[in-house]
Amino acid sequence: MAGAAALAVSSSAFSLSSCGNSKKDCCKGNECCTRSLNISFQEGLTPGETLKEKLDFMESLGVTGFEPGGRGLADRVDEIKNALEGRPIKVSAICAGFQGFILAEDPAVKKLFDTSMREIIVAAGKLGATGVIMVPAFNGQEPCKPHTQATRDYLCEQLHDLGEFAVENGTTVILEPLNRGECFYLRLVADAAAIARDSDSKGVKCMGDFWHMKEETSDYGAFWSAGTEYLQHVHIASRGRRKTPGEDGELDNYVDGFRALKQMGYDKYVSFECGMLGDPKEVLTAAVALLRKQWEEA
Repeated sequence: MAGAAALAVSSSAFSLSSCGNSKKDCCKGNECCTRSLNISFQEGLTPGETLKEKLDFMESLGVTGFEPGGRGLADRVDEIKNALEGRPIKVSAICAGFQGFILAEDPAVKKLFDTSMREIIVAAGKLGATGVIMVPAFNGQEPCKPHTQATRDYLCEQLHDLGEFAVENGTTVILEPLNRGECFYLRLVADAAAIARDSDSKGVKCMGDFWHMKEETSDYGAFWSAGTEYLQHVHIASRGRRKTPGEDGELDNYVDGFRALKQMGYDKYVSFECGMLGDPKEVLTAAVALLRKQWEEA
């Protein structure tokens, strides 16, 4: 995330579409799509005792994104930079890791959020990450500001300031909608995109998660509701038990969502956030193959 210019281009390489046109030209008519699928793994699910071993495994599968957690990230910047040097792998997004929450009514809890989130944003910028993932409030986080228009206005004001700070550090803040079992405030990609828009900062974006998108009526429509301006990251898991893609059999169909991503010219990352039932090396290898197959089908 070093340099505000990182916001203008994806951390992945500019790619040609399958029809041979540039992405800019290709996506005007939604007729053809980008060629590459940029897969990312979260650090915790990747097999290996050390960061080097984890990255070696990722590289063997052609995985190009690495999603670390935000907790303690400031102290790991040099470690991660050194580990990635010379590899075809970049940091994708940073998965949360802050303390407190942005809609806390308790000033001490809100201050804890402000301090820890900004520390992660600075570290994310140094690592060239696409953004720092955050949720405004989870179920059970109390005391929380009520779900009112005034609260939404307050959230947009706070996100504006946070987004401008992210821009200064060459990165973004990424709002993640969750399913109703985890989050009462933000459940649809369109809602996240609208809040990002109303925050009036180029540093506020949103994401979609195939697991949480059970709230949506259409994967295709959900991604397009964010569009190219706001969609900054994607999470993926199996669609029955939130395990590795493919471990829930026929339920694990992502073609509809992939079709939208391809038509949009989405060139950032689809990152694994999931549990696992089988042997990590076997199921992750199979999952990567499944996603590439469905990407081609989309």
